[in-house]
Amino acid sequence: MCSNKGLYRFSEIEKKWQRFWQESKVFKAKDCDDSRPKYYVLDMFPYPSGQGLHVGHPEGYTASDIVARYKRMKGFNVLHPFGWDAFGLPAEQHAIQTGTAPEATTQKNIDNMRRQTKSLGFSYDWDREVATTDPGYYKWTQWIFLKLFNSYFDDADQKAKPIEELHIPAGLSGDEKQKYIDNQRLAYEAEVPVNWCPELGTVLANEEVIGGLSERGGHPVIRKPMRQWMLRITKYAEKLLDDLAEVDWPYSIKKLQTDWIGKSVGADVDFAVDGFDETIRVFTTRPDTLFGATYMVMAPEHPLVDKIAADDRREAVQKYRDEASRKSDLDRTDLAKEKTGEPIGAFAINPVNGENIPIWISDYVLISYGTGVIMAVPAHDERDFEFATKFNLPIIPVVEPLDSEQAESVRQGTLCFVGDGRAINSGQFDGLSTAEFKEQIANWLEQKGLGKKAVNYKLRDWLFSRQRYWGEPFPILHTEDGRVIALLEEDLPLKLPAVENYKPSGTGEPPLANADDWVDVTLGDGSKARRETDTMPQWAGSCWYYLRYLDPDNDKCGWDPEKEKYWMGDIGVDLYIGGAEHAVLHLLYSRFWHKLLYDLGYVSTKEPFKKLINQGMILGEDGQKMSKSRGNVVNPDQVIASHGADSMRLYEMFMGPLEAVKPWNMQGVEGVHRFLQKLWKLVVEKNTGQLDEVVKEVEADEATLRLLNQTIKKVGDDIESFGFNTAISAMMIFVNHLVKQTVVPKSAVEKLVLILAPFAPHIAEELWEKLGHAESLAYESWPEYDKELVKEKEIELAVQVNGKVKDRIVVAADADVKWIEEEAQKLEKVKAAMGGKPARKIIVVKPRIVSITT
Repeated sequence: MCSNKGLYRFSEIEKKWQRFWQESKVFKAKDCDDSRPKYYVLDMFPYPSGQGLHVGHPEGYTASDIVARYKRMKGFNVLHPFGWDAFGLPAEQHAIQTGTAPEATTQKNIDNMRRQTKSLGFSYDWDREVATTDPGYYKWTQWIFLKLFNSYFDDADQKAKPIEELHIPAGLSGDEKQKYIDNQRLAYEAEVPVNWCPELGTVLANEEVIGGLSERGGHPVIRKPMRQWMLRITKYAEKLLDDLAEVDWPYSIKKLQTDWIGKSVGADVDFAVDGFDETIRVFTTRPDTLFGATYMVMAPEHPLVDKIAADDRREAVQKYRDEASRKSDLDRTDLAKEKTGEPIGAFAINPVNGENIPIWISDYVLISYGTGVIMAVPAHDERDFEFATKFNLPIIPVVEPLDSEQAESVRQGTLCFVGDGRAINSGQFDGLSTAEFKEQIANWLEQKGLGKKAVNYKLRDWLFSRQRYWGEPFPILHTEDGRVIALLEEDLPLKLPAVENYKPSGTGEPPLANADDWVDVTLGDGSKARRETDTMPQWAGSCWYYLRYLDPDNDKCGWDPEKEKYWMGDIGVDLYIGGAEHAVLHLLYSRFWHKLLYDLGYVSTKEPFKKLINQGMILGEDGQKMSKSRGNVVNPDQVIASHGADSMRLYEMFMGPLEAVKPWNMQGVEGVHRFLQKLWKLVVEKNTGQLDEVVKEVEADEATLRLLNQTIKKVGDDIESFGFNTAISAMMIFVNHLVKQTVVPKSAVEKLVLILAPFAPHIAEELWEKLGHAESLAYESWPEYDKELVKEKEIELAVQVNGKVKDRIVVAADADVKWIEEEAQKLEKVKAAMGGKPARKIIVVKPRIVSITT
């Protein structure tokens, strides 16, 4: 009678080893261990959603875990931590709808997602778990904000310095001195136009607005000026660009950041306003086209519009401004959209020829780029050309193409030419090349006091305020006499107070404004002050979490300097894995904060993340993005229950290249599950649960030994290059080879189990134990391979004639190419295909093909 003790009971096995890893703290990283090299592998912070994980989330976590386990086996001291980016709007919206405190919702979501994450057997050091909502964590987020507030950027030295070192001009009054200091701070207050969502009661970033509606909830969004906290990320624009050369990131991510920063070299040009004591400064990358500037366009929200607009144009101007306020920046700058605008009844004076040119407003000009004003040169800018054509404005060509046919079309006003050429209709500058003209006109403007050479960036200062409750409080007080006072570091953390109502006022006043006992403060001198009632954005806590992992329980400082030097080393985080959707905001913001901390001496590297890998999206089985509304979300709990965590891990890596977009398919899960069962049955006797009698202490034959060594090399190389799918294929091939043997060498099985362990750790640990080992394999050495044995002894080549395969030939791997050519032509099928004709060309590509052309 069979007992079936040896069946592959994956659920029991996985729970057993997860319990062992946790109780034994197998993956606890050791700080400052100089006896071995360090390796810091990091996953992007997950948000603890109420929906929990779907199968797309663990893809990156599985990849990072394979690398972490592999590096431990290669002798590295590995730091592999995990935590939660837990502040955010969803928990607050839930609080508004249900009255449930956001901290309760967030903790419930964290508990569920932690359970799901642990069920996949990732080798995280759970003792380092952090959550951005923990006061012990956000104390240090507030501390970093104070560093920004209490620092300025020294343009001469190109670095941040403490505000105490700021040189203050002589002769300033007390108020003037304070204003000067506040204007230099890297964290400052300003009234700026923002995306305001009345329904959500908060400001939204441009990326959170789609088609004039909020990304979350689809509520209308308008543009309006509001007092906001800003961070001077623009001071770091050049460093953020230059230092991209120092990191090993995908080209696409670097390009996205480069485009987002948007460096432009050109000139600032001053236009007087006819009839007013006002000057409008315009930045242009083409000062050589100034003679062709026939009108000016201002952003609708430009403050000067109110001052210079003609009385008979004010009603139409205001109506247009209201319409523009309901559009996102993305909608406004869409090149495909029809151009709209209104003249304001005022005129600017072109500084190079004294001509009066009309001033318009149009939503394709943004207040957030340059000076919020453009000089329009319709002959040489496609947007301006469309606008001028629609509104019948003058088009004057000033750049002549070198091609005579194009030049005629430009002169006729039928072609908008945006390239370089020769200057025409440009006074004394006629005939100059574009490059010469740019240089001369910039110098001329500077000599005349009408402008100067300039560099501009599309990047804007970081809008850092949110009008909601569930975020980090600012450690800031506002006094009755208008001063801004920062809390002392010893007074941190400033904790969020409990409130009864989480709903925003709808006027811009955040929920915290209702917490009177918390908001109102009496200072040491008896005067009154109010706390800042805006909170920080969700990005704040995720800017620096990789540093808190180094020292998560330290209440004296954010991280110990020695631990930072050890784990960050000379290059920062060794490997960072996450989605490409964070290419700009999270990564750019993290780099900015890190550079500030580097300038102030708190970190030892200029860049936080040395190597970045983006995993591709996993789609639903219907080929669509997984979403609750589509009903195509696959819960990992269900996959683990039916096939096991190892099967899920293996399938996620076997689907295709890590960076590719791939549809989920449960048949694929079943396929890798059969592979694990095949391996299990090879090693474990199903009736007794002991080592199967076919596994013996014998020497491997040459074929097994050669394939084993090739597999070890292949899997190791593929892990190093993130080719996890092909590594799994190689192990499948080796298992298929072993199951055909009547006797299986135990040493070969042991090495196979070791190289499988990073991918499917639970079954590997169990088989390692079955093979007679008392200790966990987590720190066993990665198997070495014999360089001679990985070489193929013989290779099989397809032989094709005129593009069609006719036969195959097996030759020695080191066979001479000429000999192969001769032997291939002797094959009967090849001779028949050649039909007696001589070979005109023969190409031998080892180890694939012999191509004969007659």
